[in-house]
Amino acid sequence: MDESHKAEGIPLPASVPGVSTRRKRRENLRKIFGMGSLSFISWAGPKLTRLGFIRKPLVRSLEKHIRESSINYAANGHKPARVVEDRMEMGLSILRTVETAIADNRLSGTTIRKLMKNLAVDALIKKGEPTAKEKFIRTQGVRPPEILLISPTKACNLRCKGCYADSAAAQEKLPWPVFDWLVTQAHDLWGGRFIVLSGGEPLIYRDQGKGVLDLAEKHDDCQFMMYTNATLIDDAMARRMGKLGNIMPAISIEGLRDKTDARRGDGTFDKVVAAMDRLRRAKVFYGVSITATKENAREILSDEVIDFYFKEHAANFAWVFHYMPIGRAITLELMPTPEQRLWLWQRSWELVRKRRLFVADFWNGGTASQGCIGAGRSGGYMCVCWNGDVVPCVFMPYSPINANTAFAEGKTLNDIWAHPFFDEIRNWQRRYGYAKHYIKEPDIHNWMIPCPARDHYKDSHPWLKKYGVKPLDENAAAAMNDPEYYKGMVEYNDAVARLLDPIWENEYLDPNFKIPN
Repeated sequence: MDESHKAEGIPLPASVPGVSTRRKRRENLRKIFGMGSLSFISWAGPKLTRLGFIRKPLVRSLEKHIRESSINYAANGHKPARVVEDRMEMGLSILRTVETAIADNRLSGTTIRKLMKNLAVDALIKKGEPTAKEKFIRTQGVRPPEILLISPTKACNLRCKGCYADSAAAQEKLPWPVFDWLVTQAHDLWGGRFIVLSGGEPLIYRDQGKGVLDLAEKHDDCQFMMYTNATLIDDAMARRMGKLGNIMPAISIEGLRDKTDARRGDGTFDKVVAAMDRLRRAKVFYGVSITATKENAREILSDEVIDFYFKEHAANFAWVFHYMPIGRAITLELMPTPEQRLWLWQRSWELVRKRRLFVADFWNGGTASQGCIGAGRSGGYMCVCWNGDVVPCVFMPYSPINANTAFAEGKTLNDIWAHPFFDEIRNWQRRYGYAKHYIKEPDIHNWMIPCPARDHYKDSHPWLKKYGVKPLDENAAAAMNDPEYYKGMVEYNDAVARLLDPIWENEYLDPNFKIPN
């Protein structure tokens, strides 16, 4: 039986010796409707959404609203219509993903309630005073970031080829007070409810006897997504995640057995599959994280791989990261070729549009995010590493400021956000097109190639010297100072642009394109 009602102190209607069933139900109804709208929706949501005759019309109504709003927005000329359609299709795939998970009884009542409360209800129902987001807009003139990404430890129990973080057995980690402070600051100063944990392996992290699940338990009004190799997830840990309801593992894979074990070590694939089975039994909302390389680009989004993870093992989402030439054993040779990148763009959007799967490619999905979201862009994210260094993005490992130092000096996350290095990147994002509010404004650049570090290295490399930023490690320093690396990155950028710019100009900027009704 679902015991989620106990968290709100609401007893289930039942016959009790000496008390009539009718009177007991009246007492329960008085308690429920005295809870207020927020608490009532959070309590009742998991129960109501399991009822198909309620859930299905609600989802169809939301789908209709998303589509009609998108058509109207595109008609007003705020953004290219094809861009608006991409954002619409991604939104529809997210909605359908959640509906499928609920319909298939994949989620615990606690998980449904936390998803609704943390990511929907609390964001829509105000408490009568200016929200953190409104205060930030008033003082800074822009919306705050919506996501804080924290890599609390560099330690990892695997040693994957080409790891962007160069993780190993090293025990660099954030002190617990700083880790906790960062989440509190994102919540209180930005209104942030979405925290991403990366690594190293986050489940290895321990400080002052606390780990990442303790953080999720303390901040139960935030939603945590955790990139993990999953090899440490046993039955007890999976059950705890199910009870917490606010942590979503994104499990790292490279395709099926051969490719995963080749990069991550023999036996890793079997451990990953076993962890997925445990998470499914515990009704945890989980997905997969896939690194696309020149060696696996065609495999990772094949029907065989997608069906294996989404159908057979009930994954709910997939993040696709293109190999970035940073970290351990840097090489430009592993990056997907421009032609492979084009295929990944076509295939990922096919899965979103035709199969309604939430498959987000961080580069090829740039149209849905309207470009790069790093460096604390409005609605974007910032990243804090295991040693406290704050970087624009996990794939741009250069830092002008340290969170441990800021914490010790009594500064805030807003002080970190305001550093000129990050502001330089945000200004580039605006010039590139993010701040263009109407398509008649000039120079909305190609959001199919949105990344300043990967797609516009000629633009971003001078920033590193201009602000004297600190490379995160010796690998980052080597890349920054290597003329051959610079030459190779610029040549790759130019080759990708030659292939994708015509698509942007002919399809995305087509003034005759209309979103289908």
